[in-house]
Amino acid sequence: MSLQYVIDKERRLVILTGSGRLTFDEVRENQDQLLRDPELSPDFDQLVDLAAVTIYDVTMDEAKTIARRAVFSPTSRRALVAPDPATYGLARLMQTHRELAQVQAVASVFYDRNEALEWLGRR
Repeated sequence: MSLQYVIDKERRLVILTGSGRLTFDEVRENQDQLLRDPELSPDFDQLVDLAAVTIYDVTMDEAKTIARRAVFSPTSRRALVAPDPATYGLARLMQTHRELAQVQAVASVFYDRNEALEWLGRR
């Protein structure tokens, strides 16, 4: 599986790391796992690190579905780390889909993991 998450209860942070080929089914399964995980509080913040993802096997419609699904509360902060321009563009597109669907979220996309952690207040 190319997606793994860690729930850091002390820091109130979910860290999701992707690598290799990323598929729609893996993202959906990961979201489902998080929703079932008793350690998760929906008001935790999230760091999504896509630095090691090499291939995105996700259609535009699937990206919309992923973006519009609410796993965290509207007050949670979500930082996506996308160090290359293509990944950054895809992350921004998904952020726009969330906004268009009026899914309340505080999210931002970063080229650098340290900047993302600083924005989350977790450095």
